Amino acid sequence: MIDNFYTNKVYFAKGLTFVKYLDVATRLVNVFHRQKIAWEMLPQTSSPLHIWARDYMPVQVRKDKFVRFCYDPDYLRESPEYKPDTSAVLSELCIEVIDSDIILDGGNVVGCGDKVILTDKIIRENPHYEKSALIHALSQLLEAEVVLIPQDVYDEYGHADGMVRYMGEGRVLLNNYCDFDKALRKKMLSVLKAHFEISELHYGTYTDKSWAYINFLHVGQHIFIPTMEDKLIEKAFRQITEAFPECECHSIWGCESIVQEGGALNCTTWNVQMDLPIEEESKELPKPSTICLLPNS
Repeated sequence: MIDNFYTNKVYFAKGLTFVKYLDVATRLVNVFHRQKIAWEMLPQTSSPLHIWARDYMPVQVRKDKFVRFCYDPDYLRESPEYKPDTSAVLSELCIEVIDSDIILDGGNVVGCGDKVILTDKIIRENPHYEKSALIHALSQLLEAEVVLIPQDVYDEYGHADGMVRYMGEGRVLLNNYCDFDKALRKKMLSVLKAHFEISELHYGTYTDKSWAYINFLHVGQHIFIPTMEDKLIEKAFRQITEAFPECECHSIWGCESIVQEGGALNCTTWNVQMDLPIEEESKELPKPSTICLLPNS
């Protein structure tokens, strides 16, 4: 399947231009313009609750193959207002998809070329499938070997993109579990070493937001690192930069506003590989006065 190294366009929800998150969106777009990275806001996502994109958008397998999984996560069963109308979104974007009844969030899909990493939450989310049949169906749909890693029990979302990321050429980068959860690290290494060469982040300490740094946005030869005012940022930026020497890394400051909502830059975006015009028309964010504001915001 297509991994991030081959993507060249970024989409994000219009809700990210809500005043609380506007600084993040503006900083992202400013770097996109400087680096000539194509971007577009997703239609039908104007609610201030729609700040995410990754989880409900389809997974791109090839340039002309998109798979839309069933977006019915347990953590939103009582909050349907967070889910945009994906059929309307895709219709406006003129993207055709293959639909699957498998329940799977896009944030739980880490494409690694001919392999794909998912947490084992996928098994519990799909009791209507036998495990072997589920793995086979996923492998066929994604055209990749499925590698299941254990879910971080402290992460209610059960997503792989806050645990491990693909570095290319059969290598993966593991979050800093060596600093705070050696039991989970041991399980992860046991699974991953059969398929990949492994590098690890190591900060020497732990905060409850350390997962956010590995939840960076990776588009082609550019990596956008969510940046917060904490003691880990210098170590995180240096280690991620060293892990991806072929990429240019960019700090996106002020990401506290999205991290406190439970996600970071990979969660708020959807990047794909597309045929692009030589020069896409320059776009600007809506002025703050035109953005729908929540009461008392």
